[in-house]
Amino acid sequence: MEQTGAAPPDDLPAAMVAEGQHGPVIHDTNRAARLAGVQRGARVTDMKALLPDLRVEYADIVGDRHAMEQLMFWVRRWCPWSVQDGPDGLVLDTTGSDHLWGGEVAMLADMEAAFSGLGLTAQIALAPTWGAAWALARYGTVRSICPEGEIAQKLSPLPAEALRLNNGTVTLLRRLGLKTIGALADVPRLSLTRRFVKAKLNENPVIRLDQAMGRTAEPVSSPDAAPSFRAHARLPEPIMDPTPFMPDLCRELCDQMEAQGYGCRRLLLTVYHTDGDTHRIDVAMSVHSRDPDHLLYLFRDKLDAINPGYGFDLITLDAGQTEQMQVVQAHLEGRADETVDLSRLIDRLTARFGVRSVSKPALRESHVPERAQNWVAALHGAGDTTEAVAAERPIRLLSHPEEVRVLYAVPKGPPVQFIWRRQTHKVTRYAGPERIAPEWWHDMPGTRLRDYFKVEDHAGRRFWLYRQGLHGDGRGGDPRWFVHGMFA
Repeated sequence: MEQTGAAPPDDLPAAMVAEGQHGPVIHDTNRAARLAGVQRGARVTDMKALLPDLRVEYADIVGDRHAMEQLMFWVRRWCPWSVQDGPDGLVLDTTGSDHLWGGEVAMLADMEAAFSGLGLTAQIALAPTWGAAWALARYGTVRSICPEGEIAQKLSPLPAEALRLNNGTVTLLRRLGLKTIGALADVPRLSLTRRFVKAKLNENPVIRLDQAMGRTAEPVSSPDAAPSFRAHARLPEPIMDPTPFMPDLCRELCDQMEAQGYGCRRLLLTVYHTDGDTHRIDVAMSVHSRDPDHLLYLFRDKLDAINPGYGFDLITLDAGQTEQMQVVQAHLEGRADETVDLSRLIDRLTARFGVRSVSKPALRESHVPERAQNWVAALHGAGDTTEAVAAERPIRLLSHPEEVRVLYAVPKGPPVQFIWRRQTHKVTRYAGPERIAPEWWHDMPGTRLRDYFKVEDHAGRRFWLYRQGLHGDGRGGDPRWFVHGMFA
């Protein structure tokens, strides 16, 4: 008796179907069905007539999409970069990663074993170009490896559809007798170019052939991207807690960054479960850092949130938002700076209480004092420096200016005394005024100007007062006085 839901044997043609405009159509196929001529998008009735033994099942498109998204992150256990390639493929940039797994052959064997452990059959190919890897993975032999300089030889016997062309172009090429990539490559280039000069990318065999052969660049990442840094711990058997491995991971990652003069502002910890799931923890810093002790502290109290499940056998730590760092000596004699490191304090508070719980003042373009700064998240715009040239301002600025009663000798001069919070302050010295006009693009019509005075009372306390309005300015009654801040 056949088990319901069991995968068919590899040599049995099988296809997943989905509803089309005119009935069920082929959504995807296994390798046996593809080699037998079953095409995606074709009607199921036509393919069953071509291949009566074709086994069909309805596809779970939404579930497959979600599973591919999870696998896209899960395969980063072998390299730091991966991306989905259509609904059924993944592309991994393993440049410089194969030696970590014992070479290319050992790495592909490890991939096959890992996918097999998840109950998945993977057709894997390794090639210098994206197009060549795509063709060999779908139409080549099992575990294909294409060395540099052998692309043409490896691709020559493969069918023309291995160049990622649509069905219409493949049908046209077959009518012309160009059934293989080798036959297509032998055609004079000028003739093909004239025939497909206005064709789209998936309709143009000239461009697709150039991409596969490496004559046309098809980058999988930005050439200007900063170097990637990753530390990983490959475990001989599943564990439940990554804490013992974190110090070595942080130290290894910081050593990599220090060797190239870089620091990072984000860290991504990923644990790869044995059941195919992944768990990720992301932490951020206010300034670039490569201090292993500081980076380790940011994961404090966060590792408990990891659900161990059935355990995990791989842990990776990736550096994000990397940037070159300048080495700064704090003292001439080489001593470490013993003062409080504000950036580290911000990092630790944010890691413990969350990004929204820690804020800092940020300068804004405005000459009105209460608008000249704003409170933003402490990690917002971290690392940026802002230069500002401004007049002396109080060490403490009140959130809302408080009105006071004043007694003055000259209407346009400073007060002789003022009453604030039920206390009388006699002015002994003053400086000013500093006039600040309204911002017409922000303020309502009729807003009065301000004249600020720095005053010192009989007890030596220094205040920042302003007079709102002038006598006879036509914008209200008598001027009003306010305390806006206090100096040290």
